[in-house]
Amino acid sequence: MQLIKISKSTLITVSFVAGGIVTTYAQKDTLKSSPADLVAALHTAFGDHHARAVHAKGIILEGTFTPDKDAATITKAKHLQKEPSKVIVRFSNFTGIPDIPDNIGAANPRGFAIKFLLPDGTPTDIVGHSFNGFPTSNSDEFRELLLAIGASGGNAAKPTAVDSFLATHPVAKTFLTTQHTPASYATITYFGVNSFKFTNAKGVSHFIRYQFVPIAGEQLITQEQLESKGTDYLMTEIKQRVESKTIRFEMYAQIAEDGDVIDNPSVAWPDKRKRIKLGVIEIKKLADNSVASDKQLFFIPNNIPEGIATADPMLDLRSKAYPVSVKERQ
Repeated sequence: MQLIKISKSTLITVSFVAGGIVTTYAQKDTLKSSPADLVAALHTAFGDHHARAVHAKGIILEGTFTPDKDAATITKAKHLQKEPSKVIVRFSNFTGIPDIPDNIGAANPRGFAIKFLLPDGTPTDIVGHSFNGFPTSNSDEFRELLLAIGASGGNAAKPTAVDSFLATHPVAKTFLTTQHTPASYATITYFGVNSFKFTNAKGVSHFIRYQFVPIAGEQLITQEQLESKGTDYLMTEIKQRVESKTIRFEMYAQIAEDGDVIDNPSVAWPDKRKRIKLGVIEIKKLADNSVASDKQLFFIPNNIPEGIATADPMLDLRSKAYPVSVKERQ
């Protein structure tokens, strides 16, 4: 990997990986938001409820992950070799509002967080949501969006702060206005929108993003159907579903190619990019969903084993923001 300074504040990162060169434009040294700033902005947008700052309403389940034979060809990460791992997963709604109704659009995107418990007892985490992309390119812009949402209540003059933000940030507008709503937490695809670098036992590296595809198939609902659902329809449905059947997701690594941007999560990679199956997640039962258990459970995006490295600088700030939120909700 080679870093080339092209201005006072911008770096070009030229990464030589299997399959060619992937170029990214990183502005790490211009970002101003601190982890505490980001959490405070989430509270400005959604209120401070002494709960998770985002994806506050959720449900915890347990199961197993079985790696696919192809996983070891692209990474030496322990949980992606041969041995199965126990997993703890949490499905959730968007926002930091603990009682947000399941049947409103603001509850999208839905969240899917996975904690893999490796055979030696160490954990590793992945955090995803049900939209292929992020509303902004970096954490500073995300903070601006959150502050704009907080300043755009029912009594705000038009155009509101969020109207003005979306007028100059079309990707954020697309994110907020083109969400899909699932019939079940188990019937929508989830995406890890930040990039990682996988390295295998031979030292060969690839940049990847995660995808989690429901084996039951995608089952979405319309706005009209959503309005007829109850305020806890997803919570009720997932409890009933897991009592009668195992919920399965195929886990994939989407592989970056020449020209794909790895440090801007608002830019989705083309669907035609190669995917390598990493394994199958089987969710088998409800876990302890007491208030205490939910408060104690947390997922850190950069909690990763050897063979996986962060590639998107947003992951570092996100990972530092999570402990701030965890401390606040105790």
